[in-house]
Amino acid sequence: MARACVCDDYFTVGSDGELCLQPGTMGLRRILHFNPGTHTFRKASYPWLARVLVEVQGGGGGSAGADAAANECVARPGGSGGGYSRSLLEVSALGASEPVIVGAGGSAGGSSSDGGDGGVSSFGSFVIAPGGYGGTSNMPSGTTADTSQGIGGPQAGTGQFTMGGGSSGTAIRLNGTNGVAGAGGGSFLGTGGTGRSTQGVGASPRGRGAGAGGAVSFGSAFAGGEGGSGIVIVHLYG
Repeated sequence: MARACVCDDYFTVGSDGELCLQPGTMGLRRILHFNPGTHTFRKASYPWLARVLVEVQGGGGGSAGADAAANECVARPGGSGGGYSRSLLEVSALGASEPVIVGAGGSAGGSSSDGGDGGVSSFGSFVIAPGGYGGTSNMPSGTTADTSQGIGGPQAGTGQFTMGGGSSGTAIRLNGTNGVAGAGGGSFLGTGGTGRSTQGVGASPRGRGAGAGGAVSFGSAFAGGEGGSGIVIVHLYG
């Protein structure tokens, strides 16, 4: 009867004679993406699982809308970007199930209201990333030079590697017909919306978790922009 030698660094032979790979030697096997909402991660769904690399991006802040009086100008700062956190976790550290929460982007402000804050994203209590802050609507309508300061980004969250979100740009009014909105704050996984100089709605961000650019008005009402939604990415290693 033929015999075969097996390297026990990578393989094991069960009592039934079945040849199997050793847990933890298979490398990356699958990547899961969780979009805004509440989800559950169950490790029993992946019996070969050895560890997970978890990336968590908070939602970006929305920007305020603008509504200047006729022949006047209003410019708004952008919303700030959401934070980002990352951890490599052994499967033995996880509970049977872990809640996964993905924050939505902050809402667009109405013509005279602030933008909404981005939502917090998390994987259990292990990895948490805060959402960005909404842009403010504190510049009054007018024709004289004025500014509205950009919004500071949130502090870092929880995880082995963490970083806060990017601050948004300051809005500037030069006179009744010239102004520039602040750009949205960036995130680890996204780029903030453009700071526009023509009148219109707040510019949308790109990627995940960045802030919206501010709106500009030279006499017409415009809404702000929505922040970029967060995401949770789970890399499964066998």
